[in-house]
Amino acid sequence: MSSEAKSLTKGIQKVGVIEKIKPHAELIAAILSGLLIATGWLLDKYGEGSDSIIAYLLAFVIGGFAKAKEGIEATYENKELNVEMLMIFAAIGSAMIGYWTEGAILIFIFAVSGALETYTMNKSHKEISSLMELQPEEALLFTDDDEVRVPVSQLRVGDHILIKPGERVPSDGIIIKGQTNIDEAAITGESLPVSKGNQEEVFAGTVNMTGAITVQVTKASHDTLFQKIIQLVQSAQSEKSPSQLFIERFEGTYVKVVLAVVLAMFFLPHFALGWSWHESFYRAMILLVVASPCALVASIMPATLSAISNGAKHGILVKGGVHLENLSHLEAIAFDKTGTLTKGKPEVTEVIVKEGLDAETLLLKAASIENHSNHPLAQAIVKYAKQNLKTDLFHPNSLEDVPGWGVKAEINGEQWKIGKAAFVGKERVDHFADGKAKELASLGNTLVFIEINGDLSAMIALKDVVRKETKLAIDHLKKQGIRTVMLTGDSEKTARAIASESHVDEFYSECLPEEKVEQLKQLKTKYKTVAMVGDGINDAPALAIANVGIAMGEGTDVALETADIVLMKNDLPRISEAILLSKRMNKIIKQNVVFSITVIMLLISSNFFQVLDLPYGVIGHEGSTILVILNSLRLLKS
Repeated sequence: MSSEAKSLTKGIQKVGVIEKIKPHAELIAAILSGLLIATGWLLDKYGEGSDSIIAYLLAFVIGGFAKAKEGIEATYENKELNVEMLMIFAAIGSAMIGYWTEGAILIFIFAVSGALETYTMNKSHKEISSLMELQPEEALLFTDDDEVRVPVSQLRVGDHILIKPGERVPSDGIIIKGQTNIDEAAITGESLPVSKGNQEEVFAGTVNMTGAITVQVTKASHDTLFQKIIQLVQSAQSEKSPSQLFIERFEGTYVKVVLAVVLAMFFLPHFALGWSWHESFYRAMILLVVASPCALVASIMPATLSAISNGAKHGILVKGGVHLENLSHLEAIAFDKTGTLTKGKPEVTEVIVKEGLDAETLLLKAASIENHSNHPLAQAIVKYAKQNLKTDLFHPNSLEDVPGWGVKAEINGEQWKIGKAAFVGKERVDHFADGKAKELASLGNTLVFIEINGDLSAMIALKDVVRKETKLAIDHLKKQGIRTVMLTGDSEKTARAIASESHVDEFYSECLPEEKVEQLKQLKTKYKTVAMVGDGINDAPALAIANVGIAMGEGTDVALETADIVLMKNDLPRISEAILLSKRMNKIIKQNVVFSITVIMLLISSNFFQVLDLPYGVIGHEGSTILVILNSLRLLKS
């Protein structure tokens, strides 16, 4: 290897080491500062006093550099003093009156609390880092005459890509060839692989487990669901809650007041109370230390970041601290029906066949006819037949679509009609199977009738089935004292059936998008804080007007972008978990604020009555800051 190559390799290795150390730089600086303080103390006791001062100075510089830089830059940018500047003044003041050890310990503990804050930030950023590592950088693109590996960023909508077993899906798309199992844990959190085949959707970042598949790209790389997840987490970490914004506004004024009181304490006690100049200056330095609102400032942000990180880990993506804070104040939640409380796709609930006919044969022929239609009801019948029959579907002899009514077909000389009641004769339908049609319709079912050679032969009931977890989710919310409301565009009869099955408190049927907005406005006049849960384009206006908008992860792009919170697993019980997380976060923030203010008041009063020495002031003040941050880190745990 040439000398140039060796030097380049060394340079790359050096950069790699620096990148690994960088996240832990503050902690390393704090540890070095602590070791230098211990060295200074030993030199002070057993060596030369001047040597100990050098050790303390190094402790000041190494331990305080990061926070001093942060404070000076923030002061320059905002034209306002901050907590970091107070700490610099306090440490310098302590050294000026000969308390080198105390000043160095102040810097050391301040550095430790800063390292803990950085740890909290890194913990929350870890969710993004782990996600971004799942994004493939290249894809195998089909060209006119070859397969070419290209960067994912070059993929365009409509491109065909090959994904081999074991590879990650590089972009959102639809399978056009092949059958496989997909591990979607990165997107949905579901641990079991999902079987997928022709015309089924796949998402970037998921893993192709078994078979090779050809996928048609449906979204550009920057528009994939995977990228939206990353953007949501990033925006959540940058947006501040009202409590945090208040503390930040309060901090600037508070620092000025503290500095004014410290300045007054240099002189007033000497003239008014007869303190010596040394005692006045000493007490002013202690006041500078203990009155600094470090613990108060650290009361909110670490707790908020920890809670957002915890939520992201469990498939609850919150776009900002303000939305998480609002969740604990919820009094009512409105739900869209289709795709939210229900699965959003019709399923066969019952098949009733005329006595004397073979049910399996009839279902096979009906599914073979419906297989040529793209109508959701037709596809639901085909899906049901494939799940329950072992025989393959076939092609009927002839087929005629009758728009708005149904379909006609011929199979081995038999004349078939499949469609709505009026298509086969409304009067016959009412008496079929002892009037079972009315009963099924009252339960929210849509009915499809089958006529063979002019004889009404079967009835298939289909329904947009309520999700298994819906009842559990609604019951949990009720236990938390939250009013549940369903908003749907469906008829009153269907809405009533779904509302009863879902356990919601009330419902509003036949709602257009603008009517959903009006209902939300009405709810907001009754209840202080109202949430809306939806998944479709028609839900976006209501999601926007609610105090908290919650979107289902499989919902439309518009719903995802409009909502404040996204449930990545489409798991409604996660709403209850998110509310509990919000309450935990707000409780911990209140604990932190009350504790930090109490400690500050206690230390200030102790200092005024001359019973508090600088070392104990440093320990009490900085110790409270560390305890507040550690208390916030409890939110990282499930």
